[in-house]
Amino acid sequence: MQHSDQKFDLIIDSEKGNQSYWKDIFQFKSLFYFLSWRDFLVRYKQTTIGVVWALIRPLLTILVFTYVFGNVAKLDSYESAPYILIVCCGMLPWQFFANAFSEAGNSLINNANLLSKVYFPRIIVPISTIMVSLIDLMISLIIVIVLFIYYNYWPSASILLLPIYLLQGVLVTIGMGCWFASLNVRYRDFRYIIPFVVQFGLYVTPVGFTTKVIGTKWVYLYAINPMVGVIEGCRSAFLGDAYKVDSNIMWISLASTLAILFLGVSTFKKMEKHFADII
Repeated sequence: MQHSDQKFDLIIDSEKGNQSYWKDIFQFKSLFYFLSWRDFLVRYKQTTIGVVWALIRPLLTILVFTYVFGNVAKLDSYESAPYILIVCCGMLPWQFFANAFSEAGNSLINNANLLSKVYFPRIIVPISTIMVSLIDLMISLIIVIVLFIYYNYWPSASILLLPIYLLQGVLVTIGMGCWFASLNVRYRDFRYIIPFVVQFGLYVTPVGFTTKVIGTKWVYLYAINPMVGVIEGCRSAFLGDAYKVDSNIMWISLASTLAILFLGVSTFKKMEKHFADII
């Protein structure tokens, strides 16, 4: 009886079409769940108060911004709702973006060993980190509920639109996160650029103020920042008739969101086949 000495080579085709690529992501959904849960546990591991930090960090920032922009800059005179609610409804989606974008942008570098050992769609890594920040956002919504009860301020039917604006925030973060994550693998300078983008973005996004303080001459140009639409949309969803938003701002922001999502994902897919070689 003769034994065959044939050898077989396993070839992974990196030039898969879109349909096969997204199908692979679905097949690796268990890995997505595992990475998300692992990152969530690691984030609060060995901390004394655990997930309570998801409440303390945004709450302290809200109080500081309310004092600076409300009491010092006197921007509270522009609004009909309690100013702390204006700040809170802007701060929570911004903190989600800032945390998720920072984590996603460095996710491939932080998981270098995993990328070089096993095949799976690499886009799972940055998206899984974004989901962890989304969990933090859901926890931090307790702050909004408490403030609404304290001020006896109840949302209207517009609150039903909140998931749409949060989804837009997730899409912005996926686009930016995938874009910077892929660039960070090839150009490690981006690990220093990411914190700068977050810090600079805080000042050019209506977190402690609203678009009403932006001159009408510039407000549509300002809306190219996709987080403008996300934050203003969340405010209008929470505050209802007390906070009206120009629909043109929302459409411009949505168009910018889709453009960033396309750019980020397409750049990621284009560079993905080289990650294992250069990471």
